[in-house]
Amino acid sequence: MLNHLFHLSPESSSSLQQQIRGQISKAIIDGHIPPNLPLPSTRKMADVLGVSRNTVILAYEHLANDGYLVSRERAGFFVNNEILKSRVKDEDQTRAVEGIHPDWDNRLKMRPSKRKLNKVNRWQDYPYPFIYGQLDPKMFPANNWRECCKESVSVQAIREWSDDRYDDDDALLVEQIRSRLLPRRGVWADPEEILITVGAQHSLYMILRLLLNRDTCFGLEEPGYPDLLHMADCTGSRVKSLEIDSDGLVTGDQLSDCDLIFTTPSHQFPTTVTMPIDRRQALLEQASRDDFLIIEDDYECETTFAKNPTPALKSLDKSDRVIYIGSLSKILSPGLRIGYMVGPKELIREIREYRRMMLRHPPMNNQRAVGRFLARGYHDSLVRNLVKVYEERWKAVHEALQVCLPESATPPVFGGSAYWVKGPENLDARELKRLALEQGVVIESGDIYFQKSAPPLNFFRLGYSSIETTRILPGINRLSNIIKQLT
Repeated sequence: MLNHLFHLSPESSSSLQQQIRGQISKAIIDGHIPPNLPLPSTRKMADVLGVSRNTVILAYEHLANDGYLVSRERAGFFVNNEILKSRVKDEDQTRAVEGIHPDWDNRLKMRPSKRKLNKVNRWQDYPYPFIYGQLDPKMFPANNWRECCKESVSVQAIREWSDDRYDDDDALLVEQIRSRLLPRRGVWADPEEILITVGAQHSLYMILRLLLNRDTCFGLEEPGYPDLLHMADCTGSRVKSLEIDSDGLVTGDQLSDCDLIFTTPSHQFPTTVTMPIDRRQALLEQASRDDFLIIEDDYECETTFAKNPTPALKSLDKSDRVIYIGSLSKILSPGLRIGYMVGPKELIREIREYRRMMLRHPPMNNQRAVGRFLARGYHDSLVRNLVKVYEERWKAVHEALQVCLPESATPPVFGGSAYWVKGPENLDARELKRLALEQGVVIESGDIYFQKSAPPLNFFRLGYSSIETTRILPGINRLSNIIKQLT
């Protein structure tokens, strides 16, 4: 009678035993197995599912240990009535009260869903994914990461991180960031000046909430990071577009009335230009003179092709004007959501308390796994491999653009993982994106990176971190054919 409730999938990532346990426990909670009806015997269940009897026996025993089943001598396994006591009864649901639904148009004070990025879901399903911010799955160090995760959930490790840390971070991870990651960029910091976050966006949101209000002015590069504009709107601050040129953010009069500015000096987002050392020094001098703070997002600092990369803005700062943002998303995994910020102790102390009110701290087991990954040199090895592959792909994109779309883009000198492409003046990259997707080519239109109401429409971005080198030329060739049709 109950056999139809259970079936196994050979494509599932879960083991056979895990699938059996999951399906039985779900059937119990959903009320599909009557408490007075015995489950099929282990022998019969094994025959029905086509698995060994030992697999079923272990699944039943595990469910009994978890309180889902009870074993009755010579009668078999039955649903444990205790586990159903807290379940809402069907007759209680019939007493639910119908009433007037809320008017969400009036209730919602803002609608973040109106400002969506032009990302494509399931980009892995397309043959030519020029998608930015994603990693080639083949390059993920699965064995090394699995080793670190396994050790982070050992009995001893769990004892170390399972308690509520309130506002603290994993000491191993903080030390690895302080001694391994930051010195490469010329940045030296005390542990009290470092805070772990759930990625760079989390860092930025907290900084803006604490430093901006209706009386402040926030300067944002144009074009720049679109989510920052949305975050700044939440603070009520006045947002000012800041001009950039071939050397990045332009200093001078446009910055003088700002209280806080955001810049990406090592690899301007999204144009990829690099700010030279003299411009960085001028920016810091003006910050001190005109009394404003700087957020430096060093988002692709590790993937540089330069033999002598320009030091981080933070490394040149002697007046505590720079708040440094870093992330492991671009190297290890965007889904891991581990980032960090470095700033003056007074600021980090307050942001730490603000983080505590939001989520206390990022999950400690993840922090410990990342700390081990860094400590064992796996991150260093991964960076070396990525830089080698990215440089190869960077050259392949450049060569393909020279053949298919000459004079459309200047190769980024710093490194990174994307090209900023300027198409013909009459090109609408939004339409290009739509038509390209139909032919299996994933790109990002550039309009969303501009703050102005009438942005230029002929820019688009080609990421090369997630596409195989051999697919770059045929993908760009398809793209160029579509551009010819549109223009």
